[in-house]
Amino acid sequence: MRIALVFPPFYHPAMYNLPPLGLINLATALKLVGHEPRIIDLVLALRTGELPRDATIYQNAARMILAGEPELVAFSAQCTTYPPIVQITRLLRRERPALKIVVGGHNASFLDRPTLERFPEFDAVVRGEGEITFPALVTAWQAGNEPADVAGVTWRRGAAIAVNPDRPLLADLDGLPRPDYTLAAPLESYRAACALPRAIAILEVGRGCPHRCVYCSESAMWQRRTRTFAVERVVAEMRVLREEHGAECFLLAYDQFTADRHYVAEFCRQVIAAGLNATPWYCISRLDSVDSALLAQMRAAGCESMCYGIDSGSARTLAFIDKRIDREILFERVQQTTDLGMVPTLSFVVGFPEEEREDLDATLELALQCGLQGNVNPLLQLPTVLPGTELHRRYLTRLVRSVDTYFALGLEFTAGQRLPEDEALIAADPELFSSFWNLPCPGLALSALHRLAGGFPLLVTLFPKTFLLLSQALAVTPTILFLAFDEQVRAKGDLPLDAPRCYRDFPAFARAQLDRLPGDGAWAHLAEVLAYELNALDVAQFAKGEKAGNIDLQRREEWRPYRPANVRVAAFHFDLPVIVADLKAGTVLSRYAPNSSWLVFRQQGSELEVTAVNEFGSALLSRCNGRATLAEVASYLHAGYGAGLQATDFLAACREAAAQFAGLELLEPPVQQPSEEGR
Repeated sequence: MRIALVFPPFYHPAMYNLPPLGLINLATALKLVGHEPRIIDLVLALRTGELPRDATIYQNAARMILAGEPELVAFSAQCTTYPPIVQITRLLRRERPALKIVVGGHNASFLDRPTLERFPEFDAVVRGEGEITFPALVTAWQAGNEPADVAGVTWRRGAAIAVNPDRPLLADLDGLPRPDYTLAAPLESYRAACALPRAIAILEVGRGCPHRCVYCSESAMWQRRTRTFAVERVVAEMRVLREEHGAECFLLAYDQFTADRHYVAEFCRQVIAAGLNATPWYCISRLDSVDSALLAQMRAAGCESMCYGIDSGSARTLAFIDKRIDREILFERVQQTTDLGMVPTLSFVVGFPEEEREDLDATLELALQCGLQGNVNPLLQLPTVLPGTELHRRYLTRLVRSVDTYFALGLEFTAGQRLPEDEALIAADPELFSSFWNLPCPGLALSALHRLAGGFPLLVTLFPKTFLLLSQALAVTPTILFLAFDEQVRAKGDLPLDAPRCYRDFPAFARAQLDRLPGDGAWAHLAEVLAYELNALDVAQFAKGEKAGNIDLQRREEWRPYRPANVRVAAFHFDLPVIVADLKAGTVLSRYAPNSSWLVFRQQGSELEVTAVNEFGSALLSRCNGRATLAEVASYLHAGYGAGLQATDFLAACREAAAQFAGLELLEPPVQQPSEEGR
């Protein structure tokens, strides 16, 4: 049977696109029993331009699907993509009335009967895991039979809708065939079309989640059970994907990857033994399921980043979510992760239906504290109401249309707007399209929450120290301070708030707020904390290139030393390393005694290094502008820093200091002069 497996269209520039592993799994299973599966990735088609992004998108999508003369078309429905599936299915049914059309995925699995009741274009819904169910459904239809005995299917029996019993979850995931990636477009196609720095492959490690978070459909989908693939199988797939398909990075798909530390440790051991640890990978984790030893193992095996679902800083909200996590270990785990050179994505949610203003502020304060720990990637979202969740069950009647959350974007196909037919579909049915709807929050209006979700992560990334101290100094909550800054940006017509505008406007906003403070010496260090963060941001745009060459000790006085573009030197009246250490430890003081410090900021790749030097070192680095020789720099500094030393001795001291700075890559070393024989 000719079967089109369709990944529906959506487009979001900030979201990369990867091969649809779920459809690859289905295609593999279908091919093994003699069918002819064809994966049609309409997201990739949008990226390549094969599918025009305009008002004709659904007509063109239907033509692409029908070009292969399929006998059956199957869609996977998730959040944003549900409306396009309905629109395309209507066109397919109009063109080919006898065509079999199936839908699966989370949305359809939880709303199987309403889907078939409201959209007669669909013939059946495949609920839950599809690798066994879908081929069995296809086999029944191909033989001319009704699928009455196929567990896990909801289907049309004439004018009635039949709901077959659930299919038990697979007891052994290793019994599934290994995914055949040749059935999808090459990884390089995705890398090029989506402008990704590396070719990324999704690697399924396991399925399920035992927790009961009110917003999560994963745990409900997998009946709060967890199952993993054997480590040997996962590592073997990594090797195949890297060596045969050109994978340069892996995204490990499994919400509970670190839940079993023995599994993770064995995975890391086998990855290293197979020589695969040079290929980076990402994963999802919980803060309470890792420690410093396990994180170090993961880093050695190639882990480059991970996502931690923190959710909220409010104990009341965490109880509402039904999430149990020990706040005491949070900062420690985030710092351990960043200290190892891994960049954690920290996911926070604001605006649950019972949250008051103090709950929101607790989450913002927690996000700021996490931002102080190192290089993190904060993500702040409004709750998305997904079918199958407690939020959907308990609050469906309270949904309103107000703002588009993160999981409602991607259907803006004409001039940044949704098509009218999609808007009409969404507006008419909050039950089926709940991810496009919102839950009101007593703590803040939805419009303000939306601005907060979009803009506050920028402050956590760019100015966490200054913002936190400013909030304390002014005795205002984070929500009030952020909204005041956001209003100032809005007044200029610069919306939405983005990183360049935040970098441009926040320093002036902060200085204006500082002018409101009494001149009694309290918070005098705040302006220097702002300067500290600005220096860090100034070097963040640079990455160190190749070293210029070897140091020529014999001719160093002729060296015209200079600081690379990714190095900044700054002098402070306060001991900034002490202040920064206090902030990371959660200590906020209003006063510090003046105590000069000199710092060197250096960006190397994604890592920021801040080095304390003495006044002489600061002066030496500041004079190294590439226009003067080291001897000339020493001559200039001798009067101020060489008391009691002969000029030649001071030059030797400068030479030694410059050599140390060059070793730290704070100065460019001189190029080794070629010998007479080599000229």
